[in-house]
Amino acid sequence: MIQYLRRVSLALLPMLAAMVLALSLPVSAEQTQNDVAQREMTQLAGADFWRQVRQGEGGTTSSTFPEHDVLISTPGQTWYILKEKWMSPAGAVAIFGSIAMVTLMYIVVGPLKLSAPRTGRKIKRWSRLDRALHWSMAFTFLTLAFSGLMLVYGKHFLKPYIPTDLWGFIIMLAKQYHNYIGPIFYVLLLGILIKWWRKSIPSKVDLQWMLKLGGMAGKHKGSHPSAEFSNAGEKILFWMLIVVGTVVAFSGLVLDFPIFGQTRRDMELSNLVHMLAALILICGFVFHIYIGLFGMEGALEGMVTGEVDETWAKEHHDIWYEEVMAKESDSEEVSTAKTEPMKGESSNEQTS
Repeated sequence: MIQYLRRVSLALLPMLAAMVLALSLPVSAEQTQNDVAQREMTQLAGADFWRQVRQGEGGTTSSTFPEHDVLISTPGQTWYILKEKWMSPAGAVAIFGSIAMVTLMYIVVGPLKLSAPRTGRKIKRWSRLDRALHWSMAFTFLTLAFSGLMLVYGKHFLKPYIPTDLWGFIIMLAKQYHNYIGPIFYVLLLGILIKWWRKSIPSKVDLQWMLKLGGMAGKHKGSHPSAEFSNAGEKILFWMLIVVGTVVAFSGLVLDFPIFGQTRRDMELSNLVHMLAALILICGFVFHIYIGLFGMEGALEGMVTGEVDETWAKEHHDIWYEEVMAKESDSEEVSTAKTEPMKGESSNEQTS
């Protein structure tokens, strides 16, 4: 029995020593172990094998999915360079440049004020459904933009300053939010197209509005050029949202559901297109947010309460204002015409 226990202890001692040695290795030694393992694998498989892998040559696999026989996709380096060395820096410049531009506009040009005092009379402009669509889209777009920017730039301005575990949780949360909330953006986009496309059809009056820069800057500042329910700037923003947003939607779906035969080239191209289209929308909405919050007096009120002051409607959307006044006048005439015969009938009854 004693000899048996002695043999067992002799067999276990090397295993325990190996475990203690592995647990006591410093963190810096892990990289050395990885290098040794890679060298051993190279020697085991052969230098020719790893050369073929690095060059992107196909191997043998039982999977029928495209490119499953390629371990390292060498053309992917082109995507990486375009994404990290070109698009990411250019995107940062574009976003901060847009913010700097609207800040300069506010300082130099200033907000567009009403030319006449408010009358206090309110005119209905947006329904509850309109406002629900607008604010749902605003919240969804801004949070998706923030999570997307975190995925692209977070490793530069946040990762170096927080614990690794916290960074992993934040980036995981941003990725999951972006993937699952993204399709909601597409549904809202379709709803906005159906609800507002008639109000965004271009017309001749839009050209004159653009030539005068909407009366917001230059020698035409404060001139309040004529506009329909939507002016030229709003129409451009609407169709930019629809067209570019559709590109964002389709490229995002390709990335969200990589189970329909997409190759790595398809995913890489969709990623670049998705980034570029999203960047255009972000820069466009920087200006939209500026106009709503700071650039135009009374612009935000309509989308918050659904109503605008009569002076605001007359100065910024005079054609629409005249249409509203004409409809109110017609309705008053109809109601007056209905009440007059009733008065006449009652007077005849009294005479008889």
